[in-house]
Amino acid sequence: MLSFTTNSPAETHALAKKIGAALRPGTCVAFFGGLGAGKTTFTRGLAEGLGLPDLVSSPTFALVNEYHAPGCVSVYHFDMYRVTSPEALETTGFWDYPLEDSVFVIEWAENIEDDLPEPLVKITITGSGDQPRQIILEGDELLDRSGS
Repeated sequence: MLSFTTNSPAETHALAKKIGAALRPGTCVAFFGGLGAGKTTFTRGLAEGLGLPDLVSSPTFALVNEYHAPGCVSVYHFDMYRVTSPEALETTGFWDYPLEDSVFVIEWAENIEDDLPEPLVKITITGSGDQPRQIILEGDELLDRSGS
């Protein structure tokens, strides 16, 4: 487990970029944290760290946003805010996405915690608004540290 404090969206993005650069294909990143905690900001940094040029946006109304680029690991960015049961998860098509050669990023992971795929990196973010963010990363042994 690793713990970080960030004092601005820019610091959160920079931390996430470093973590993104260390992510391996086949990993699920599950966010836990309230509204305004910075989950989408963190996802922007993860995607950039993976080399993706796409502008990440919240998948709130789309359920999933996909980010692809030649030579980069694809990211499937899910919002599970409205998914509250295994049955509801099944109807989303979640299990049809190719985790083995991509990275899943899941906002509101607490809603599907019992059904999260492995291997799992759990990121808990506390704080909102102008407050500093406390970021707890569990499953950090899944990160590739050869480049850091």
